Amino acid sequence: MDHHHVQEELAGPARELRAEIPEVLTAFAQLSRASMGEGALPRATKELIALAIAITRECDGCIAAHARGAARQGASRREVAEMVGVAILMNGGPATVWGPRALEAFDQFSEAAPAS
Repeated sequence: MDHHHVQEELAGPARELRAEIPEVLTAFAQLSRASMGEGALPRATKELIALAIAITRECDGCIAAHARGAARQGASRREVAEMVGVAILMNGGPATVWGPRALEAFDQFSEAAPAS
């Protein structure tokens, strides 16, 4: 699966929806910035949490977005793999399908991530 393509595929429909309900999506973007900003938890940790939730929700668009975020925030492949282990513990069999997708997405985005 090309996770870059997943993001590209969703971009057009997202723009169309934003045109219909700009207030809702603007508010969601503000909530995202407030939630994912630096705080007691580092941004990379927050991206790993979001990626774990994306696995349990079986959301390819969310996996792509948060795998990219984790790569950009400097998470390691080992951290992603261990997070997938926790997702498998908490979600069982479905996470054994969606977890590898998340690791694959992270690998794809880490190749494209700028060096820190």
